[in-house]
Amino acid sequence: MRVAVTRPQADGERSARALRAHGHDVLLAPLMRVEPVAADLGGDWSGIVVTSANAPGALAGNPARDRLLALKVFAVGERSAQAARAAGFAEVEAAGGDVHDLVQLVAEQHRGAAPLLYLAGEDRAADLVGELARHRIASALRVVYRAVIAPLPPALIAALRDRSLGAVLHYSKRSAENFIAGARTAQVEGAALTVRHLCLSSQVAAPLTAAGAARVAVAAHPDEAALIELLAVSGR
Repeated sequence: MRVAVTRPQADGERSARALRAHGHDVLLAPLMRVEPVAADLGGDWSGIVVTSANAPGALAGNPARDRLLALKVFAVGERSAQAARAAGFAEVEAAGGDVHDLVQLVAEQHRGAAPLLYLAGEDRAADLVGELARHRIASALRVVYRAVIAPLPPALIAALRDRSLGAVLHYSKRSAENFIAGARTAQVEGAALTVRHLCLSSQVAAPLTAAGAARVAVAAHPDEAALIELLAVSGR
């Protein structure tokens, strides 16, 4: 099946390798690019929490990076945990894939009086600081990256027009919103709403269903393996 992947370039390339291993033809169509944000990360922290794989790598040029690498990281899922290890963190714990799992993990394992440092993007789906506070765990949010919108690339517009796509894969609510907005701008909204959309979660799917997309499916679990399985089921 020919499928479009709308993730930022680096993440999209990783997803494309996994999809090609399952025999799919992949059209990389990044609808966002991720860029670091300068942030003051000084302070006395007892650990770090991350809800995105984009956060750990955004520390590369931060003057506090070396000191922060000594702290334990609580990651929302395995993907963000892998990104933390790749960024140089030695002690990393992964939760089950959503913010509620992360809060439970922190509540069970966190020790220390100092607050946790939440490394985040400009756009966030959940109030992690508030969720942790309900467990009497202090934390502070620092924005270390932003996602910048990109238009629909010409190859994606052409594939929508000639209806050669079997599915579009969506990994974030923001990219799904960008897809709909970009399709309207490119005047391919009709084709964009007709193609099959496979989404990592119901939250990701919401902008597509709200726009009137007729064929939207949600992965059984919020991870790429479940999304690829959903693609296999949809192709039968």
